[in-house]
Amino acid sequence: MDQMLAMIYAQLTGRTSLRQTTLCLGALGTQRYHCGFRGPVAKSSLADANESRDYRIFRDTALCMIATARRELPRDPELAALQSDVYLLDSTIVTLCLKSFPWAKAYRGKGGVKLQTLLDLHSQMPVFIAVSDARWHDMYALDNLPFQRGAYYVFDRAYSDFARLYRLHQAGSLFVTRAKRGLNVRVQKRQKVVPDGPVIFDHLVRLRVFRSRKRYPDTLRRIGYLDPETGKKLVFLTNDQTLPAEFVALLYRKRWQIELFFKWIKQHLRIKRFFGRSQNAVATQVWIAVIVFVLVHRFRQHHNLRQSPREILCIFSAMILDKTPIMEVFCESETQFPHGRDHKQLPLF
Repeated sequence: MDQMLAMIYAQLTGRTSLRQTTLCLGALGTQRYHCGFRGPVAKSSLADANESRDYRIFRDTALCMIATARRELPRDPELAALQSDVYLLDSTIVTLCLKSFPWAKAYRGKGGVKLQTLLDLHSQMPVFIAVSDARWHDMYALDNLPFQRGAYYVFDRAYSDFARLYRLHQAGSLFVTRAKRGLNVRVQKRQKVVPDGPVIFDHLVRLRVFRSRKRYPDTLRRIGYLDPETGKKLVFLTNDQTLPAEFVALLYRKRWQIELFFKWIKQHLRIKRFFGRSQNAVATQVWIAVIVFVLVHRFRQHHNLRQSPREILCIFSAMILDKTPIMEVFCESETQFPHGRDHKQLPLF
């Protein structure tokens, strides 16, 4: 418990090392007791816990919190007509020093760790994160996912492996992705589209190449879409033959939400400088950062705050150990000035 509290404290207050964290915790004195700490936190003990204590303890804690948050947080209003769950799959790379993290090998002698993430589109919560070295190919993430029947999985062309897509299809799941250039297909049926609309074509197709057809022997749906904002032509692949073509394009456009998630956690949480050098320590810090992410968003939703998550995190960093009632911190009150003003003091506002 002390390990998780110390790491959460480091995330909320913006500490960048174990030394800073333990130094600040040591200066708190009796305030540590009121925060739940059972005693002083030593740097060596915290470092040993990050290295040796299995990160899956914090992963399971985060996933339990996420399961509750998904029931409480509002759904995306643009997807109100869609009753199924929608998951976004993508990865991001955090650059590391190869000498300090020899297991995190990337390309051309550089170091880096890859975070393969599955994000629930409705609640904006991550439901799966795999920590690996940067050389691990994106499509391997599909081998580790427990596919949910009837749910949509949206990802880019890096995950377009037909054997894995067919395994997803056989599990009863649906996918939306971009078609690779030069995809050789045979058109079986040309479905009607609105003339001069954003949908250029809507075809039911079969793969022509023998090896590809052997890996995915079923029918696919190929949709051509002209983005009205950028004028860029996009070609989508999906195994859903009933969803309107415009809705398929909307689902893929929503894939940008996972990029915003990566941007937020990199800017506002401590996942670019790690407190330990082992893969277990890195995964521990990543999942504790996810716990903080869930706490901030659930707090905002529960109290119906108008501050953004970034602003709430900033306020927490300054007031986390203050005894002021928490809601008074977030409620702006006008300063009451005395009736008599000192005329020798120039007004500031």
